[in-house]
Amino acid sequence: MLEARLEQAQLLKKVVDAIKDLVQDCNFDCNDSGIALQAMDNSHVALVSMMLKAESFNPFRCDRNIAIGLNLVSLTKVLRAAQNEDILTLKAEDAPDSLNLTFESSDKDRISEYDLKLMDIDQEHLGIPDTDYSATISMPSAEFKRICTDLMAMSESVTIEAGKDGIKFACNGDIGNGSITLRTVQDVENKENNIEIALTEPVSLTFSLKYLVNFCKAQNLSKTVKLHISNEVPLLVEYAMEGGSYLRFYLAPKIGDEE
Repeated sequence: MLEARLEQAQLLKKVVDAIKDLVQDCNFDCNDSGIALQAMDNSHVALVSMMLKAESFNPFRCDRNIAIGLNLVSLTKVLRAAQNEDILTLKAEDAPDSLNLTFESSDKDRISEYDLKLMDIDQEHLGIPDTDYSATISMPSAEFKRICTDLMAMSESVTIEAGKDGIKFACNGDIGNGSITLRTVQDVENKENNIEIALTEPVSLTFSLKYLVNFCKAQNLSKTVKLHISNEVPLLVEYAMEGGSYLRFYLAPKIGDEE
């Protein structure tokens, strides 16, 4: 059986909110390490990989591997009943047909309980190869969102160039073109403002801004974001959470004149 208790419901609310527009139906794969999710969007352009480690819960119990098939729109509707500070407990049997969610107010004066019907989702688990990326950029997640949103007004795609002079986001659109260049920043007092660029070789790839803007919905999960980029492989956008948990997005680059 599965029993997983979160001190604050807002963690799961933020995770689901960040991915529900990319993926509608998916399996939450539960084992003694935690709760994982891996799914592609309908266009097979983007992949979502999420891991909520057992350390993020207190307590966490999962006696055997369980796949919990959920529609994320339905899950969102149930999670709206929870206040951000509510204690959230997830429960499921070994061969579940429903997921039990209990929301308990922090002062214990209100307990809400819901059973959400599960779906039988046949989902292939894709092996994500370990990649040594040519460039890794760590930056404030709010800054990344601002860049993607600003450039989206100009164009549908952005070219990300990482080189010795910094990282450049450039776009060409019908109304004109624009670019934003970031250089390394070291803020000793507030490390969340740091911009760090680790580079082994220059990289230049073009991506859909629609997807990048969508990934930015995970900004509430972490104050920093890491971009991992190499020529001819998908971009990895990574939001790290406490306890080693993470939410990762992979995005295939645009090739040639592809729209």
